[in-house]
Amino acid sequence: MPETTWRHSRRTFLSTSAAAMTAATTGAFGSPLRTPAASPGSADIRPFHVKIAEEDLTELRRRIIATRWPDRETVRDQSQGVQLATMQKLAHHWGTSYKWRNIEARLNSLPQFLTEIDGLDIHFLHVRSRHPHALPMILTHGWPGSILEFLKVIDPLTDPTAHGGRADDAFHLVIPSIPGYGFSQRPTSTGWGPDRIARAWDTLMGRLGYEHYVSQGGDWGAVISDRLAMQRPAGLLGIHVNFPATVPPDIAEKLACGDPAPAGLSPDERAAYEKLAAFYKTGSGYSAMMVTRPQTVGYGLTDSPAGLAAWMYDKFAAWTDSGGEPERVLTVDEMLDDITLYWVTNTAVSSARLYWENNANNFNAVSVSVPAAITVFPGEIYQAPRSWAERSYHKLIYFNKAKRGGHFAAWEVPDIFTEELRAAFRSLRT
Repeated sequence: MPETTWRHSRRTFLSTSAAAMTAATTGAFGSPLRTPAASPGSADIRPFHVKIAEEDLTELRRRIIATRWPDRETVRDQSQGVQLATMQKLAHHWGTSYKWRNIEARLNSLPQFLTEIDGLDIHFLHVRSRHPHALPMILTHGWPGSILEFLKVIDPLTDPTAHGGRADDAFHLVIPSIPGYGFSQRPTSTGWGPDRIARAWDTLMGRLGYEHYVSQGGDWGAVISDRLAMQRPAGLLGIHVNFPATVPPDIAEKLACGDPAPAGLSPDERAAYEKLAAFYKTGSGYSAMMVTRPQTVGYGLTDSPAGLAAWMYDKFAAWTDSGGEPERVLTVDEMLDDITLYWVTNTAVSSARLYWENNANNFNAVSVSVPAAITVFPGEIYQAPRSWAERSYHKLIYFNKAKRGGHFAAWEVPDIFTEELRAAFRSLRT
């Protein structure tokens, strides 16, 4: 295999086996994939099959069991980080009972592909609806998430009539892994920031034959969707974000200085200010490290499974709508699926470098002029006020506050997430 495609551990490989070819030519419901442009298996779009070598998984378990643990925290809460007892319990399950093959089989049951864009192989799921007038949509994950965040919503979004919706609610889904994440290629030079990724996403949608499409994302997926909207490619009809960038410049300046909330804010604006102020004070250390020293922090994350798991679990606890107990909304195995994906693809450092590439405050207001929709989830890092959103998204076609859900909305509350996307894009369907 050429060096450019041999990019994960030396024993992780691609396969165009019978299973991969079956996934490439049939959709989630057994219906033919009607890819309008390059056909699966062509030089442009190649089938992809996940197969992590058993010896890699054995080595992972060995490392977990051999973890050298720190002392217990000196407080009774999570104010110093993930508690020792929590991590030891998670690691015990990870090293003895957890089965990676389950999520590997789930991924391999879906149509997966690779295509080279701007010098990098991009991995993506492409699940077409059986409904002929489905709306093409690209879904983008964030950190510490992955394409696994969207697995629960694939069926209801592509086959709405089987999940309480109408045929007119159907979507064709393209779900790529961000460069440096998952099974997409890891950049070996600088320059792969949100703007470049957004351009790659437009190329991908065009290569798949979609003349018009919508984009959705949270976390980095929202940043990339915003940048895509600001680039205004001809095929983009609109965006939906559940992590909107709305903080006005004068408010952002006061937050950066650690000032108290200014007078004259509405109740929603004051609540948003206080949430962001608390986040900057006690919750943003991870970002400061990855923005400034992704390589340094990456050695520990790459060498220690427990270190990687704690780094990611800390955010599952803080950012889910769970009161600090993510097991209330995600299963332990779901979280370990995501953590293990980062481990087996060796993407702790490459994913962190996106922070270094961007080096911007992603809460601060953007200027988006294409049709935009926003859902505000109660467990998100902050709840964007509509007054701020309208100043950033100049054609706001939909704004709603959900009753449940957090930063990983599609993962945590797939039913609500599905309904939000149906409602958000309804006015853009022709």
